[in-house]
Amino acid sequence: MPRLEFILQEGESKPFPPFDRYSHLNERSERSIKEQLLEFKTIRSDNIVKLQVLIDPESHFELTGSHPEFGVVKLRELLSTWVVHDLTHIAQIVRVMAKRYGEDVGPWKQFLGILK
Repeated sequence: MPRLEFILQEGESKPFPPFDRYSHLNERSERSIKEQLLEFKTIRSDNIVKLQVLIDPESHFELTGSHPEFGVVKLRELLSTWVVHDLTHIAQIVRVMAKRYGEDVGPWKQFLGILK
């Protein structure tokens, strides 16, 4: 959301502020998977509501911002990146869930790419 709001406020006039893409690697959670999934759902739901308030699809998708590494980027590209980012998390979650069955599937494991 901060980059989206930055595009809406600053356009290309300033590059996005620095962002630590790896800060989550230093965090350890004692929360259960259920708690983490609920948090994921809540954050995404809140962000969808914010998007509906902030974005006019007829006029905002082509707005641009300045990424310090990529240069000019469009708001629609940022939104598409969010979708793929979320799908990556869903893939990670499903992979972890499938591993629980790694031994249970017996010899069929060789045909189940998610378990490799």
